Amino acid sequence: MNELTQGGNLPLPGGTLTLRVAGPFDVSALITDESGKVGGDADFVFYNQPTAPGARLRGDTLTVDPGRLRAGAARVTIAVSPAAPGTPLGRLPAPTLQVTDPGGRPLTRFTPPRPQRETVLLLAELYRRGTGWKLRALGQGYADGLAGVARDFGVDLAEDSTPGTASAPARGAGAAKPGTPRSPGAAGSTMTPRTPGAVTGVGNPATAARAPGPRSAPDPTGFLALANSARTDAGRPPVSLDPRLTSAAQAHVAGMAAAGQLGAESRDGVSVYQRVVQAGYSYLTIGEHLVSGPRSPAGFVEYCLRTEQPRRTLLERAFTHAGLAQAVDPRSGDIYWTALWARPLTAGNLARTAEEVVESTNAERARAGLRALAVDPLLAAAAQAHSTDMVARAFYSHTSPDGSQPWDRAAAAGSRRRTIGENIACGQRSPAQVVEGWMNSPGHRANILKPDFTHIGIGFAGGGQMGTYWTQLFGA
Repeated sequence: MNELTQGGNLPLPGGTLTLRVAGPFDVSALITDESGKVGGDADFVFYNQPTAPGARLRGDTLTVDPGRLRAGAARVTIAVSPAAPGTPLGRLPAPTLQVTDPGGRPLTRFTPPRPQRETVLLLAELYRRGTGWKLRALGQGYADGLAGVARDFGVDLAEDSTPGTASAPARGAGAAKPGTPRSPGAAGSTMTPRTPGAVTGVGNPATAARAPGPRSAPDPTGFLALANSARTDAGRPPVSLDPRLTSAAQAHVAGMAAAGQLGAESRDGVSVYQRVVQAGYSYLTIGEHLVSGPRSPAGFVEYCLRTEQPRRTLLERAFTHAGLAQAVDPRSGDIYWTALWARPLTAGNLARTAEEVVESTNAERARAGLRALAVDPLLAAAAQAHSTDMVARAFYSHTSPDGSQPWDRAAAAGSRRRTIGENIACGQRSPAQVVEGWMNSPGHRANILKPDFTHIGIGFAGGGQMGTYWTQLFGA
């Protein structure tokens, strides 16, 4: 498989190409003509507008058939942004673009130089050259989000002059707005699992055993009845309002309204996930809707039901609790909403999540003809401690702020294994997703498929900027 470097290009075969960026990112694409400008808003493909002629986005995967693009299309630019809006890309693993040909065979991959403060990266572009198409590796960053990218490519961000209503939301309000990615709980708003770690120390199995059970709260707005009616119609179990989630939602939406901007992180640097943990709710699974525009709870629910990813979050079967809050921007009069959906953490479901990571890992080893790894409680303790530490001290690295390495942490937990390996990840939404991401990275894959390893331990913690932090510790 060809490895591209920044500025490199590669001729492409005819037919449908698959472009994937695994990890805590949102993928988008802009279809432009020879002038480098879009023909209209329909040429911007992202999570709330996932299709265009010749292009389709599903999760982290974009498929493009150059021969079926709209008339006049000469270029498709692929961009990535953090799944948690406003997070600098420098806090995340470097995004890697993987391209496969129409037959499903790997064609090329490209990992750009590691970004820093940028919040959007133009990763690559497909461009027409004569009668054929080529791929060029870019790696160009933007610090002002998708709004800056959209403006440069000619996407119209102007809002309607009339405030949005439930039946006809203004662009950028109830409707998706390129400049405010992840408006109503866009791709990745369902984060599974997210076990809490920071602030209260939750994420420790001993603490999880004491996680409070369901709590109810009054529903003066009628939101709960609306949400549960939709869930019942879809065959999903009802949720109950939890005052801790409502409190976290109120704190977060107040910050968004004060800033006049949607985002998973407020100006004070506190993420919506941290607010949930600070409110005392210990969660295994969490999702969020961050929306501006609807004028009532009915309008909010109506918007979520007619938009693909927000609908998935509202109807997610795993959720058992919810919280909703709204606030008004005093300058513009815009109404901001935060809805939180969660399932509480227990010792049992925490253990099951770790088991699922082990099962997926061993399935990959079995496909490679390798023996299964056995769970080592000491490695598990070290892995859990590292995930919790990354949340508590706001870092993401194999090296702790005190300089300790994976083998140091294993030894501190009492392990005497001579060979230690470690994989870490952040932002992934399920055991299957995190293992898939590791398998798509050569270094992480090498650890999973190393024949010498015999034992494994899993840790993860929720909170922090990315919502979930995973550690996979191997030993021999």
